[in-house]
Amino acid sequence: MAAEIIAPIITGVSTFLSIYFLLLIVRILLSWFPNIDWGNPVFSTISQLTDPYLNIFRSIIPPIGGLDLSAILAIFALQFISYFVEVAGSQVVALAYRSSFS
Repeated sequence: MAAEIIAPIITGVSTFLSIYFLLLIVRILLSWFPNIDWGNPVFSTISQLTDPYLNIFRSIIPPIGGLDLSAILAIFALQFISYFVEVAGSQVVALAYRSSFS
């Protein structure tokens, strides 16, 4: 019973993290083009969704010579969290299935 509740939640979180990773990649790639109009609703939305997360890492690693290395750390952290959710989530679901059949 618990596994039927937990599995979709873990799948949803994993899917959210994958979509956010893609948004982060798009944001980083767009930052390479200085003439992007960040007032455009599409670009503005991407910026509003990703900048709070990136700002956490920008406060840790400031730009060095105009190169923003904080994005690399942000990607590694997001990938680590995504991996942790998938591995820990599969373990939780497995435990829930085992306990429901015991």
